[in-house]
Amino acid sequence: MSRTRPPAQDYIEQLPDGTVKQRNPFSGTEVWTVPGRGHRPLGIARPAPRPLDPDDDGRHCAFCSARLLETPPEKSRVVRTEDGEHAILRDVPAEALFDTVPEFRRVPNLFEILSYEYWRLNHGFVPAPGVADRRAAYLATEAGRAHVLAVVGNKLRATGRSAEEVEAMPEEERLEAASGFFGGGHDVIIGRRHFVDGAQDDHALAGSGTLSPEEHRRFIALTVDSMRDLYAANPHARYVSVFQNWLKPAGASFDHLHKQLVAIDEVGVQNEEAIARVRRNPDAFAQDALGYAAEQGLMIARNEHAAMFAGFGHRYPTVEIHSLSPTCEPWEQTDAERDAMADLIHAAHAATGADVPSNEEWHTRPTGVAEPLPWRVCLKWRVSTLAGFEGATKIYLNTVSPGSVRERVATRLQELQAAGAIADGIRIDDDGHGAV
Repeated sequence: MSRTRPPAQDYIEQLPDGTVKQRNPFSGTEVWTVPGRGHRPLGIARPAPRPLDPDDDGRHCAFCSARLLETPPEKSRVVRTEDGEHAILRDVPAEALFDTVPEFRRVPNLFEILSYEYWRLNHGFVPAPGVADRRAAYLATEAGRAHVLAVVGNKLRATGRSAEEVEAMPEEERLEAASGFFGGGHDVIIGRRHFVDGAQDDHALAGSGTLSPEEHRRFIALTVDSMRDLYAANPHARYVSVFQNWLKPAGASFDHLHKQLVAIDEVGVQNEEAIARVRRNPDAFAQDALGYAAEQGLMIARNEHAAMFAGFGHRYPTVEIHSLSPTCEPWEQTDAERDAMADLIHAAHAATGADVPSNEEWHTRPTGVAEPLPWRVCLKWRVSTLAGFEGATKIYLNTVSPGSVRERVATRLQELQAAGAIADGIRIDDDGHGAV
């Protein structure tokens, strides 16, 4: 496959005063980086750290390990086995939730973007028989029934029902409101820790970059497994969107590590534009993403099956990680290919730091699409606020240039590599021009 970019296309312009104008090759988004606006710390300003109470361990939020009954019935979890390996357990009953320690767990989102009723009423969606069997089995036990009723009650009260109204509802009506817990298409992957192990104060949040590389591989593996399941469960799902909001300025509901997966019935405008671009040129991503990044000195690192570079033409400072596998679907890739992506995503988070609000966005080939859209992940630093200028012009002011992103991340990766904090096999690019 050719990596050479046609010479007529240019996506970054450096002006004499230092302004960097960019255009995204796949969306057409226009971005300017203006001198002087990016000379500020990236991390959020926090109040003084507060000591942690050991009695609160595992109880800091509804995603914490001692509060497993506050989320809907679990679909799967990653646990350590007796031989020291790891396995995915599925459909753990309520009475067994605390029998094993989940490193990561998959649960339905309590407040779906597209509800079970959306799929039922708009598409005539009927869950597979196995889903009904699972629902019946979970509700057949006293613990399972009590769990579902308690979570449904919390959801109904959160949506405006009074406690009296909820209690007055017939039990079967409340259980019907829990249909999305078993047949819905919006899931959450939750990490075990709220704070890093041994944390003394509330500044030591456990983010993706604080995991070990091996832990992060299991995080990604469960996410990919869940993605495959969501496609298989709903024939009306055209795309499964995967994303991670880290810290409240980036849209996180809890400062507790989690990813979300949302099945939707459209491929989305961004995918439509990428598909059209690749239909015209099957080598578009190789040429206009990886190839152009190497030409411009924006490559950061790579391993055997994936590459990382400073993104351009994004509304926020962005690190991109692209799979080099010819297989587009993450769940069809080999373990080595998937782990290679996991390692570079982890390294990008570690270099960014847990105090920087960020969105991790996955881009994958929608179902039914033949064009070769590679699995790619964008880590976007939410360090600026879109305002009137952006709304009026559709030109976005990104406070950190792609070159500065590359320099920040590459320098930090060298430090992390020396400390043994990122995966083996990652090769950091010396000058940003490394061939892919």
